[in-house]
Amino acid sequence: MAVQINPSILSADFARLAEEAKAVQGADWLHVDVMDNHFVPNLTLGVPVVESLARATDTPLDCHLMIEDPDRWAPQYVEAGASSVTFHVEAAAAPVRLAREIRAKGARASMALKPATPIEPFEDLLPELDMLLIMTVEPGFGGQAFLDIMLPKIRRTRELINKHGLQLWLQVDGGVSASTIERCADAGADVFVAGSAVYGAKDPADAVHALRAQAAAATAKASWACDH
Repeated sequence: MAVQINPSILSADFARLAEEAKAVQGADWLHVDVMDNHFVPNLTLGVPVVESLARATDTPLDCHLMIEDPDRWAPQYVEAGASSVTFHVEAAAAPVRLAREIRAKGARASMALKPATPIEPFEDLLPELDMLLIMTVEPGFGGQAFLDIMLPKIRRTRELINKHGLQLWLQVDGGVSASTIERCADAGADVFVAGSAVYGAKDPADAVHALRAQAAAATAKASWACDH
């Protein structure tokens, strides 16, 4: 699968969200961080803003729910216009049932893991998902430094995906930039969330293209991609 770049509006100007969404035309998805000030110590936006964004852009929305009780709330984000919805396994009461409900409503189902959560206990869940998100910072705030100690976890996750022959996207989120994206791609990621690296650039659209080119070049040389 071709690499994908998902700019995160967490780093955008919240007073100009429609314009900021248009500024990254050419991006594969628009990553929308939903935080409830309970699961993570930050409060961002919710269903009404997602509904408005969905009307304001043709770029599909990738909603990352950093919230408690996603079993209750995640389906509403599909109804609001999200094309992909990510819930945290640490917060979900019934992750398989939730993934199936998200898919049944017409969106891609994704599961996220915080840095300290290992992938191995969830190997049997992978066929129920369309994407797996490995957090490469502690969730809650943008602009954090990339955690290199997550690279072995990304590699192990890619090995599990290949072991089962799954068409499962592997996303990374946190500290992804021109200086870290190649390492993520080499480790096995193929979907990259970039916040300040895109919206902090002079031309966000150019930043998206440059990051995609970097990731594609690293993927082409990666052992995991060459073997499959």
